[in-house]
Parts: sequence; structure tokens; C-alpha cells
Amino acid sequence: MDLPIWQVLILAVVQGVSEFLPISSSGHIVIIAALLASDSESKFDVTDLNIILHLGTLGSIVIVYFKRILGLLREDRHLIGLLAVATIPAIAIGLPLKAFGKDLLTNPLLAGFMLIVTGVVLIATTFMQKQSNDSSPISYKKALIIGFAQGVAILPGLSRSGFTIAAAMAQRIEPKTAATFSFLMAIPVIAGGGLLEIVDLLSDATATTAVSSLILGGVVSLVVGVFSLLWLLRWLERGRFYWFAYWCIPMGIAVIVWQTVWQ
Repeated sequence: MDLPIWQVLILAVVQGVSEFLPISSSGHIVIIAALLASDSESKFDVTDLNIILHLGTLGSIVIVYFKRILGLLREDRHLIGLLAVATIPAIAIGLPLKAFGKDLLTNPLLAGFMLIVTGVVLIATTFMQKQSNDSSPISYKKALIIGFAQGVAILPGLSRSGFTIAAAMAQRIEPKTAATFSFLMAIPVIAGGGLLEIVDLLSDATATTAVSSLILGGVVSLVVGVFSLLWLLRWLERGRFYWFAYWCIPMGIAVIVWQTVWQ
């Protein structure tokens, strides 16, 4: 049984909003998928859907940072090396979890606990931001640490943008620079994961209708993601990054209560 289009679209909007805002898109996808009571026998489980919708928000990054990406390819070759180093932990952590930890990656109770962790990290950035400065460069060591934060954030409820930006700010990197590096380093990870999923989906001759539904979901997540990313950049400039903790912590508590008391 394939996911109904209306469920795909709901999850696509959630993905577009939460991918760039530091509230964990994967966590929200897992939680809402559980609320929608998606059929566990469906061809497209939440992990596959999560990756496909990430491709839509990958397009959002390309649109918003198009000029920066062109400049990186033409002139700033040093940044390419930094991004490559930052990608290593995501591969080392992500591939084994994807292969052997699918139940972990689709666990709403875990997402609830990790949302609280995300909220605490966001609150901590209020202190980090005071110490960050424009002149602090991104070294290979710093890139590796930020990359490790990205790798750990594969767990549902841990915000990739929240953890990577916080890891950069903890190393005195200015918030806007931290955000740019965070979203650029997401490109190879999301593109690689999405490519693997597309190959799997296209190899199934019976999945044509569902694939078309997911393509529609990807387009929706792209459009919503552009506005979400621009919103986050404005809030970073105004020092409001920690505000999202006031969503993550109550949401995490609510999910824990739901999973432990009402189930």
C-alpha cells in the first residue's frame, strides 16, 4: 500500500518548514507519520520518504545560495576541501544507521527526547553568540567537529541545522558564516542519500504512482523550504536563534507523554 497523496503533502510541508528552522525535520516527520498512522506495510516507509523530501529542500539550498555555490566552484577551492572533511563523519555515522538502525530512525519516543536535547543546545547558543566573531576562520579541525555534529543529528529530533550551527558558534565562528557553512555541507550528504533512494525506487516497477506522489511532495518541500531558509537567516541576524527552543522542548515533552502514557 502506497502513502496517500494528502499524507505526502502534509509531510512535505512539514519538511519544508522544519529542515532549515532548528526544530528537526526528521523528528517532525517521524512524529507526524506516527500520528497519521501510516501503514507499516507501505512500500515507502518514513525513512525513504524522509530522504526524498530532503531532496526538495536541497533545491532550496541551491536556490538561496546559488551565487555562493558558483563562487565556491570558481574561486574558493579551499572551502571545497573543508566541506569534504565535514562530510566524512556524516558518512561514517549515517550509512551504518541507515543500514542497521531503521527502527531507531523511525522511533517517535526517541524523537521526543532528542527534541528536548535540541532545545537545550539552542538555548546554549545565546552564550556562544556573544563569543563568536567575524574574523574566526573555519579550519579543517573545526570543519571536522561541525561535520561530527551533522553526523550525530541523523537521529530523529536532533536538528541538523541547530547542531551544526551551534557547533560552529561554539568555535567562535560568526552565526551567518556558521549558517552558510552548515547549509553548504548539507548538499553532498542530502544529494548522496537521495541518489541512493532514487535508485531503489526506480528499480521497483510497481512504484510508479507513489514515485509521482513523492515528486510532488519534493516540489512542495522545495518551495516551502526557500521561505523557511530565508526566515532562519533573518532570525540569526537578529540573535533569535534560541527562540526555537521554546518550540522544541514543549514539543518533546508532549511526544514523550503521548508515547509513554497515551499509547
